[in-house]
Amino acid sequence: MTAFPFRIDATDGAARTGVLETPRGPIRTPAFMTLATTGTIKALQPEQVRSAGADIVLGNTYHLMLRPGAERVARLGGLHAFMRWPHPILTDSGGFQVMSLAALRKLDETGVTFRSHIDGSAHTLTPERSIEIQADLLRADISMQFDECPALPAPRDEVARATEISLRWAARSKAAFGARDSQNLFAIVQGGTDEALRRSSAEALVAEGFDGYAIGGLAVGESHAEMLTTLDATVPLLPAARPRYLMGVGKPVDIVEAVARGVDMFDCVLPTRSGRHGQAWTDAGPINLKNARFAEDLAPLDETSDCPASRDYSKAYLHHLVKSGEILGQVLLSWHNVAHYQRLMARVRAAIAAGRFADMLEALREGARR
Repeated sequence: MTAFPFRIDATDGAARTGVLETPRGPIRTPAFMTLATTGTIKALQPEQVRSAGADIVLGNTYHLMLRPGAERVARLGGLHAFMRWPHPILTDSGGFQVMSLAALRKLDETGVTFRSHIDGSAHTLTPERSIEIQADLLRADISMQFDECPALPAPRDEVARATEISLRWAARSKAAFGARDSQNLFAIVQGGTDEALRRSSAEALVAEGFDGYAIGGLAVGESHAEMLTTLDATVPLLPAARPRYLMGVGKPVDIVEAVARGVDMFDCVLPTRSGRHGQAWTDAGPINLKNARFAEDLAPLDETSDCPASRDYSKAYLHHLVKSGEILGQVLLSWHNVAHYQRLMARVRAAIAAGRFADMLEALREGARR
């Protein structure tokens, strides 16, 4: 494998900012990846997401293999062409979604056999098939190893078994991926909140050698404090010269806490899901536009933003759209939230470069305590 060049331009404590160079363009880090689960960022055009500041989006192997089908996406030119996003795409392996199908799946050393939540049809995902879908059919710039991600809390022996099988699947994923000049493969550190399991997973994956390293198995039921303790124990074990990706963690304060510990990449459904349910993220935290107190509020969500959804529409109008069930309300709030997250990451990068990151972190902590 040939890893994409990763340059660290500045550090402030353990926090760092830089650029991951890919053939489809640079990814400025720390980076937040908006979810394009089924080949679309829900309620938004790709151009809106790009204009909000996104360098990369995340596609979902499980959902795309079921509908419209990975082979069909390949016949139509790959995921970039299919969804009209010519910039970098990372795909997850499908392991997290399969975790949620406990009643519909059978897991063994080979992989996972499961029934589609759409039509009940039977499917099998193995490390080899996951890599084929991601790298060969969807043609992702960054593919993830196939893994098992148990929900927490869980008995230690269950977490240990999932960690061990994920390590074996990592080796198989790497073998299936082979040597590629224009695509990368990231490993996933598992181990729940158990420090010893995290250490054994990280050390084995680093010895195996991957283009980047993700921390999986968090934001699946553990407390905020447990997540931070796990990051404290895990991040220092990962190579400083390669990107570090915290999977599925998305509240602003959680993202910035993870940046403080040396994490470079993030993803979460929160911005678009919140927008579809009438919630807007602000520097003071989330606000619910369904609330009657916004019925005659003429102020925009953020008059300083470059995003039209944030700057040009009053909270009163957004309240009306949400209460009326109008689709435009979902579009505008999703657009605002995506832009808010991208603006947050830009501010994080600037704060690290200027040596002011600790002040920004403390301000976010203070806001979260209110």
